[in-house]
Amino acid sequence: MQKSEPKSLASTYTLSNGIEIPCVGFGTWQTPDGDVAYNSVLSALKCGYRHIDTATAYGNEESVGRAINDFLKTGEVKRSELFIATKLHNRDHGYEAAKAAIEKSLSALGLEYLDLYLIHWPNPLAFRANWAEANAGAWKAMEEAYRAGKIRAIGLSNFFERHIEKLLESAVVAPMVNQIKICPGIAQTELVKYCKAHAIAVEGYSPLGTGGTFRSEVLKDLSEKYGRPISQICVRWSMQQGAIPLPKSVNAERIAQNAQVFDFSLSEEDCKAIAEIDFAALGITAQRNPDEATF
Repeated sequence: MQKSEPKSLASTYTLSNGIEIPCVGFGTWQTPDGDVAYNSVLSALKCGYRHIDTATAYGNEESVGRAINDFLKTGEVKRSELFIATKLHNRDHGYEAAKAAIEKSLSALGLEYLDLYLIHWPNPLAFRANWAEANAGAWKAMEEAYRAGKIRAIGLSNFFERHIEKLLESAVVAPMVNQIKICPGIAQTELVKYCKAHAIAVEGYSPLGTGGTFRSEVLKDLSEKYGRPISQICVRWSMQQGAIPLPKSVNAERIAQNAQVFDFSLSEEDCKAIAEIDFAALGITAQRNPDEATF
């Protein structure tokens, strides 16, 4: 991922295939379908987010797509200025199932193409006995959709090094993105290094620790030091770790606030302190081990 210092939500990084990806995305995990998802995505687009992240498993693709298409109708932006990502459901691993899933997501979102499509989980319980084969089949379907122009970039989510290595044994097109959990106390430094070494851009979900970060005394002190809300400290830290953060909120004011991270930076010492936060003491859960999760 080629990088220059981002200056706004319009700033982009370059993926390994030359596609531009906005430096901050808007997450929709745990956002209820219907008006909540619709209004939050519309608010994000209105305040300048150009990168929207959803997933079939989130159950909100239709509402997210409706917001995107209604915003496009205003003429404020062209479709080419937006970056829309969704993910393969755990039930849809394998070649034929993934082919059908891609079409269903395009239909649900009301889009002619996706900017990014990810395998959401490397080792679903239903495919535990043959997860690598199921991933290879899904990846083949994604490669075909990529070549056909239905998807501009393809990648992974929640994949550890061992899962990526196995996929690379059969992949013709290398993954361009890996979306993993990155938030204070959960830097995943070695996995980030591995991805960078393989030209895989890293997206960081849950940069606010699903709310747990607001209980951190370390972050409260840094908020006072920098004169910034904790949410901005978290998003900025994630960016400085080399990740593309995906902050999520359903409140229009906080959606805008989470993106105001381009006019300050954190010191190296403070970044280290944030990385060493005891996330478990704040009620934040680590990224689950894909080989042990019961879903």
